[in-house]
Amino acid sequence: MHIVTTDIILLFAARIIRLFAYGFISVVLALYLSATGLSASGVGAILSATLAGDILVSLWVTMVADRIGRRNMLLFGAALMILAGLVFLITTDPVWITLAAIIGIVSPSGGEIGPFLSIEQAALSQLVPDGRRTRVFGWYNLAGSFATAAGALAGGWLAQWLQTIGGWSGLEAYRVIMGGYAGCGLALMLFFIFLSRHAEVAPVAETGGGTIKKTMGLHRSKAVVFRLSSLFALDAFAGGFVVQSMIAWWLHIRYGVDEGMLGTLFFGANLLAGISALLATRLADRIGLIRTMVYTHIPSNILLCLVPLMPNFSLAIIVLLLRASISQMDVPARQSYTMAVVSPDERSAASGITTVARSVGAAVAPLLGGLFMANPLLFSAPFFVAGGLKIIYDVMLYQLFKDMEE
Repeated sequence: MHIVTTDIILLFAARIIRLFAYGFISVVLALYLSATGLSASGVGAILSATLAGDILVSLWVTMVADRIGRRNMLLFGAALMILAGLVFLITTDPVWITLAAIIGIVSPSGGEIGPFLSIEQAALSQLVPDGRRTRVFGWYNLAGSFATAAGALAGGWLAQWLQTIGGWSGLEAYRVIMGGYAGCGLALMLFFIFLSRHAEVAPVAETGGGTIKKTMGLHRSKAVVFRLSSLFALDAFAGGFVVQSMIAWWLHIRYGVDEGMLGTLFFGANLLAGISALLATRLADRIGLIRTMVYTHIPSNILLCLVPLMPNFSLAIIVLLLRASISQMDVPARQSYTMAVVSPDERSAASGITTVARSVGAAVAPLLGGLFMANPLLFSAPFFVAGGLKIIYDVMLYQLFKDMEE
């Protein structure tokens, strides 16, 4: 039990370091890319490249993680973070930046990407009893949201301080942030090294029925996982239009907001999101996982559509913060539901496949969002497209899974 508790602490600590790193660069990432001379469409293309790379990494992880070791794959992911941060630090060549975005792990949203989430979800699901899974995922997401908030605050204000007090150029200040990202990747490696064998895939007892035929690591749950994956892909595609980096850039262009204020804003937004994710676990106990996902998601998407309709900066921020206060309540419910409807030996694969599906859905959206923002007439279109598609996702999810509560 002591070893299992230590593994849980290590996974939570790694989550905190990683999400701090994602938040740290998310506020300035689009600004950094723009400072290197890229156009609006170029920035969107690079952000899409980061998500496209995530697809390749996560798909490979889905196929080999349980065979070559969860800890080994987590260490590999941390190494990719270090690589991406160092490339962004030492060069502004768009070719190298694009390659780093594809191969490395860089989060334009401030949220979870890469191979980490699917492995950690599967590990946590076997380290805690089923009855505590949703609550643990709630705390897991709360820790990540608080870390993202702290990272956004630190990254935004550090960039602002280096420019106003230190006299650095914007590009120089942003490159310091990228160096810090590489440092966080190194810290991750130190945590993952100490994971025990209890975090590895649990052995499956022999049933006497012969070898179970699997497809991409799945057997009895293939149909439900593929249906969930298609819906999650739609949700992620919609969310890709309004990743945190793009919202920060939109606010910077429309209202002239500086990096420090952007960091403060996303600090508050991520704090609210984290608290709401924890509250979702109590709601799920009362009304079920699917209803928790849908009933909280639709109002947040309506608020998303209202952001660009606000007549001034203050009201736009109020609506953004209101949206943040409920936007992540579906996350622990979604994660727990995915783990609940599959067999224990399918959890790594199910988490990996649904994560890949989300990455596939999200990959193209920032490119399209950048093209919208490059056109003055469509500058705010990403908010409307994202909100509308997400509402369609909510309706479809409820219709398909309302009778399959776990």
